[in-house]
Amino acid sequence: MSASEFDGLTYEQLVARLEELTTRMAAGDIGIEEAADLYEEAGRLHDQAAARLARVQERIDQLRKPADGNTEDLSPRQPNS
Repeated sequence: MSASEFDGLTYEQLVARLEELTTRMAAGDIGIEEAADLYEEAGRLHDQAAARLARVQERIDQLRKPADGNTEDLSPRQPNS
């Protein structure tokens, strides 16, 4: 799969595929060439998943920023006990 092939996958699907590849490689019942191919795919999956997390974090940061540009922390407050 190329990076563009991952575009149709959700973050959760990316992680599930990464876990599948990890399990296959850890089983030790594949040849060295297949292991290398799976390792390369796992690297691309990781990069895609990390990029998506970064974009979501950026969106959250923007949502937490007040419209007036004030940098006051807008984290949810815990009720006083």
